[in-house]
Amino acid sequence: RKYRPQTFAEVVGQDAVTRTLKNSVAGKRLAHAYLFCGPRGTGKTSLGRLLAKAANCAAPLEGEPCNTCDSCRSFIEGRAIDFVEQDAASHNSVDDIRQLRENVALTPMSGDLKVYLLDEVHMLSKGAYNALLKTLEEPPPHIIFVLATTEPHKVEATIISRCQRFDLKRISGAAITGLLARICEKEGFTFDQESLEEVARSASGSARDAINGLEQVVTYYGLAPTCEQVQEALGLSIDARSGALAGLALDGDLTGGLKLIAAVRNDGVDMRDFARQVGKYLRGLLRAKAGAAEALDLPAEI
Repeated sequence: RKYRPQTFAEVVGQDAVTRTLKNSVAGKRLAHAYLFCGPRGTGKTSLGRLLAKAANCAAPLEGEPCNTCDSCRSFIEGRAIDFVEQDAASHNSVDDIRQLRENVALTPMSGDLKVYLLDEVHMLSKGAYNALLKTLEEPPPHIIFVLATTEPHKVEATIISRCQRFDLKRISGAAITGLLARICEKEGFTFDQESLEEVARSASGSARDAINGLEQVVTYYGLAPTCEQVQEALGLSIDARSGALAGLALDGDLTGGLKLIAAVRNDGVDMRDFARQVGKYLRGLLRAKAGAAEALDLPAEI
């Protein structure tokens, strides 16, 4: 929460989306409904909150919220009364949407626009979708709906057609590494480049998971962990014997392979995890052999 973006410029890895939203705010051409789709931790909820803040900002600068006016301060401090965030997973009934429709008729209390953010909108029931349709198609002029989902294929087509849709992509490892480096600088953590890349790699394109991973490592090993400690804290330690077993399998050495597996088991290694490492190693070999080694999400030396 501490490092949730407060401007569109701070949103990592979604340049096309943030540029479009900034232009919409700057040109006062805001749509009545937006749909943000994408994997976890890529900025869907953050963009919804930023859109609400920028839309109600007293003096936006080129589409960016000023973060100094009363409206912006209320968003930063979590007390904005014209922003309603609702979890569609736990408020997915027809009655919940009927209550929302009644509230939509109320005018904003402080800003010009009232923004409703429905998170995980794919969890709405069929009846709730139908109850939302008419309001979503013709909301009052002072209302903006922001819908967010990790599973857009489960959202009704009639809902999608009434929204401006933005598909957020997984954040690149380089962008996440840069974000983690900035956080480390502000917090006084000492991580080398390789350690930051390990944390970024473990997050699979999710900025939130990366920050959680960073916090987990610091909790375990303090402010200046080694790369080996980072791997251990995140469960990334790669058993070199996985590559050796792959080699024995390719050579058809059944005896050597069974002996190695027995040794791994006797060392108390989780056999499911070891099997996954062998599979990952073989998949990496296949990619390298096919000339796609640069697509591998692995340290350079491996």
